[in-house]
Amino acid sequence: MYKWFIIRMLIMLTVAQAAAAWPVNAQAQPAAPQDKQPISHVFTQRFVLIDAGHGGIDGGTVHHGILEKDINLAIAQKLYLLLKSKGVPVILNRTGDYALSDDNRWSATRSRHRRDLAQRRQLSEELPISMFVSIHVNWAKSPSKRGPMVIHQAEGRSQALAFLIQQELETLAPSPHLPDTGSKYYLLRRVKQPAVIVETGFISNAKDRELLTSRRGQSLIAMRLCDAIIHYHTLYY
Repeated sequence: MYKWFIIRMLIMLTVAQAAAAWPVNAQAQPAAPQDKQPISHVFTQRFVLIDAGHGGIDGGTVHHGILEKDINLAIAQKLYLLLKSKGVPVILNRTGDYALSDDNRWSATRSRHRRDLAQRRQLSEELPISMFVSIHVNWAKSPSKRGPMVIHQAEGRSQALAFLIQQELETLAPSPHLPDTGSKYYLLRRVKQPAVIVETGFISNAKDRELLTSRRGQSLIAMRLCDAIIHYHTLYY
């Protein structure tokens, strides 16, 4: 619960900064009562929501002690800082090694996994977002399988974002994969704005693993993701 509280405090700090930076329209109509409005009404811009996959008890895929959750967070944090440095409004939904399911006290399901996913979706509904970018790492039985793979919604803007990301990531690692629709994925079904799941590489492949686990490699991945996101924004906003 404490971790989610910290994220909410960071969000409200962003609200305060946005309010200070943007002029108030004196002719604006009075707002409806506070308890009837979502938090999104106080924002003047849309955010990129970075979803750092897994966390806490959920380590994600693993290879000889290397955990996906740690790679996801490292790349997500670097991407967050890059976007912020370029003036892109951005929110990161996991800032440390904890499970978001621990902060979900409202879902009736007993499934920890479902609570985790629902908590991730909830933030996308509380904030006005331009996109939802979920960072993950792949694994395969065959150690020769490698390269990024981006999964998108059955929707044009999501598909466009997926292809832009795939194109950028393939400058780092060749991939036989094309972006594909992922209708079976909860977040791609439930998030209302353009959403993608980015499998940044295969932890089971030696070359991909070197890229995924080194600081330089993680920085390069974050830079490519940043470039794709900014490119998308120039096309749609």
